[in-house]
This record gives sequence, C-alpha cells and structure tokens, in this order.
Amino acid sequence: MSGLLGPQDEVRKVGEEPDYRFTLANERTFLAYVRTALAFFAAGTAILSFFDKVIGHRAIVVVVGSGLYALGVFTAGACYWRWRRLEMAMRRGQPLPFSVVPPVITGALIVLAAIAFVGALI
Repeated sequence: MSGLLGPQDEVRKVGEEPDYRFTLANERTFLAYVRTALAFFAAGTAILSFFDKVIGHRAIVVVVGSGLYALGVFTAGACYWRWRRLEMAMRRGQPLPFSVVPPVITGALIVLAAIAFVGALI
C-alpha cells in the first residue's frame, strides 16, 4: 500500500529489528501525542463554544480556539513523522534525532495562554 504513509513495510525493511521494548515505547509516545492532539481539539471546541463570557472579545476567542485547533493539527501530523524518524534511527543504530514538537507545543501554548489572559482582563 502506498500513499501518504508510504509502503506499509518500508520502516520494517530498514536496518535491524530493535529491542521490542524500544519499539513499544516509541509507539506509546506516538499514542500520547495523538491523545494530546485530541485534547487540543477538545479545548479548541470548548473555547469557541463556551468562552465568550469569560473572554469578552469574540476575536480573541476565535484566535485562541483556532490556535488550539491548529496546534492539534500540527501535533497529529508531527507525531507520525516523529515516530517514523525514531523507529528508523533505532533500526539503523543511530542517535535519536532531535524533535521540534515539544518546543513548538510549549511556545504555542505560552502565546495562546497570554492572549487568553489579556482577553480575560479587557
């Protein structure tokens, strides 16, 4: 099967099979990122649906809610590529690559929290 995710067994053909504990840990991390993306979607929905009275300006509500949706899309997309890169590195016996996902999520949440805070004050 080809397409967006590439051939099904492409990752399994690279290098040697790593210790199953590392593969399973990588999969658990992937699933944690998926849960995080779902939480961003739920938070974005809650902000857009219920926070007009808490954050007085609709524009700020839309920015924060849409920002959480965007962060969810980013997290959902990035988690697969992160999982794949780590799996390939483990199979090749290479050092694990750096991931930009945690700093991007942290920075985006700080910015969105600051916008929401300011919106609640005015």
